[in-house]
Amino acid sequence: MSNLWDLTHIKPVTDIVLAGDTIPAMFWNAVRDRADSVWMRQKDFGIWRSWSWSHTGTIVRELAHGLIALGMQPRDTASILGNTSAEWVWADLAILSAGAVSNGIYPTDAASQVQYLCEDSGTRVLFVEDEEQLDKALEVRAQLPRLEKIVVFDMEGLRDLQDPMVISLDALRELGRAHIEQDPGALEQRVAGCKADELAILVYTSGTTGKPKGGMHSHGALTYMVHAYNRFLPQTGRDERMCFLPLCHIAERIAGEYFPLYTGSIVNFVENPETVPENIREIQPTVFFAVPRVWEKFYSGVMIGLKEASRLQQATYGWAIGVGTTIADKVLAGQPIDGVLKAKFRVARWVALDNVRKLIGIHRARFLLTGAAPISADLVRWYRRSACRCWKHGA
Repeated sequence: MSNLWDLTHIKPVTDIVLAGDTIPAMFWNAVRDRADSVWMRQKDFGIWRSWSWSHTGTIVRELAHGLIALGMQPRDTASILGNTSAEWVWADLAILSAGAVSNGIYPTDAASQVQYLCEDSGTRVLFVEDEEQLDKALEVRAQLPRLEKIVVFDMEGLRDLQDPMVISLDALRELGRAHIEQDPGALEQRVAGCKADELAILVYTSGTTGKPKGGMHSHGALTYMVHAYNRFLPQTGRDERMCFLPLCHIAERIAGEYFPLYTGSIVNFVENPETVPENIREIQPTVFFAVPRVWEKFYSGVMIGLKEASRLQQATYGWAIGVGTTIADKVLAGQPIDGVLKAKFRVARWVALDNVRKLIGIHRARFLLTGAAPISADLVRWYRRSACRCWKHGA
């Protein structure tokens, strides 16, 4: 699977934040350089847990050694079937660190789809989130002769399961710890052997025009993308992000996992997709990426609240959004903002617009991003009018 991408035509990025021309190289350099700084948080049963770079590195090292102990070879494929979580990222980084290819599967996919994606990708190890996802894998494993092991993140309801093909994530880590004692340098050799032009991840299409097709992304393409991304949306370890969209989609894989890996920004995983509005107000991210339907839901929430507000509040909002409209139009037209309009805008923010940002949870945000689907131009204009913080481009 080498030489899948010709990178010779790509201009080099000189202002590199973190060295490494493969995802594993970048990750392990980050673990070394950032050590005890927090990288991940996840809310489970109402409580936020945190993992530092060092702690994350320990987990990934054990999982990667566990995969090596299971016989996974460089360029083999492992798949991940589950919702977005810290465990998903650990599995992904462990697969890549072992020199293998990582493939994500949507948790909403039916068993037949899981069977096709595992077969087409040549999956040898399948990570699944819980009992529900395990049932899909067990239903089709007879049609997957290359599948050797199924690793379960959450063993709730499965404690009494006796199946030689199925092990828990903790059991894989234990296997990895034993392998570290036997061959402590194995992982470093795998990471060093990983090359920029080799296949890193598969991202399958939706299959609307036939069978899903696996998009092939090399390490070099992924690392170049995060380098370039940071040139126009620079971020640091002081930034907070939310990761809640499917990681098997290329948009969240890069924006929610690999870009924070590169920049050091803190990644926050929500409890489930339904808690996103609550969690964004808790986290108050400085950078927020969401698909259009999420931005539409936030807008609908503001409009519902406005309908229930008093006439005075509605009138105040109407005046403030009018000022925001004037500012947004002038910014888009490249026209200067005079002192009087700046003063009006500050008042508009104080009486209404800042409350809109706080209601959504984006009042600390420096960048609001969208993609992966078309978005209404009117919706974009509304966010420019009501959610912008100043009169500069990109604010």
